[in-house]
Amino acid sequence: MTLQADTSARSAAAGSNGVTVVRIGGRIGARVDGVRLGPGLDTGVVADIRAALLEHKVIFFRGQEHLDDDGQLGFARLLGAPTAAHPTVRGSSTHVLPIDSERSKANSWHTDVTFVDRVPAASILRAIHLPPYGGTTTWANTAAAYQALPVPLKNLADRLWAVHTNAFDYAADAESVSDELDERLVAYREEFRSTVYETEHPVVRVHPETGERALLLGHFVREFVGLNGKESHALFHLLQDRVIRLENTVRWSWEPGDVAIWDNRATQHYAISDYDDHHRLLHRITLAGDVPVGVDGARSITRSGDAAHFSAL
Repeated sequence: MTLQADTSARSAAAGSNGVTVVRIGGRIGARVDGVRLGPGLDTGVVADIRAALLEHKVIFFRGQEHLDDDGQLGFARLLGAPTAAHPTVRGSSTHVLPIDSERSKANSWHTDVTFVDRVPAASILRAIHLPPYGGTTTWANTAAAYQALPVPLKNLADRLWAVHTNAFDYAADAESVSDELDERLVAYREEFRSTVYETEHPVVRVHPETGERALLLGHFVREFVGLNGKESHALFHLLQDRVIRLENTVRWSWEPGDVAIWDNRATQHYAISDYDDHHRLLHRITLAGDVPVGVDGARSITRSGDAAHFSAL
């Protein structure tokens, strides 16, 4: 790509395929202009999108109102192999997971589906119905967080392993607003935990495409291998707080027709529940990833649960 000068000192890059990438955060986030998403995109445009995703970790597209589930899925297949909607939660179709405030509000920092061995590579999220205010989403760059660690913490993190699981009430802190919603949340959490998964992951994984080291944490971490609960709690917050420092984050205010794509191997995200009783619905398609590899070359270890139906390796 050739950099294009502007008053914000080289914040935008324009490619030969008409794609413009506008940086919106110092460490994470870019808006991609000049693209109409769908299954028929030119290979050069797809390559530009992939390059922007690897560089900026999360990218945003405005004005994609033409997309429906089929179009979103067709586009997703240009970037990778779609997974099942979720390992345990029913989707609206084989590959589409509704992110629906009437069922759940996952308002905590996490990387998607880290409780299985095959952590997804990326997610594509499309706005369907938005509240009149609030409902923004924030992403954090876990590779930048690792890079900024002091050397003693890097050395420690490089050797740590953590147990990730879906067998806990991760939505317990979500604020209930009605008895009906309480019942829906309870039903959703029961479905979420209907099959128990536990996986040991390296706390520092090596990105399979960029070679970057990134912290693999988030709200599915139950404990660190070899440490007790108190020690795990203290160490988790020490490292997790580094991930979510404001300088590592970007916050997106959704508009109708927006699409976001994030690299699940190098980010965490947080859907902010600040829209009261209003309905919020987005559709997510997830792309299959690989088994994380630590700095010593060791691969993640499954303790319980077989995720073969979710995605193939």
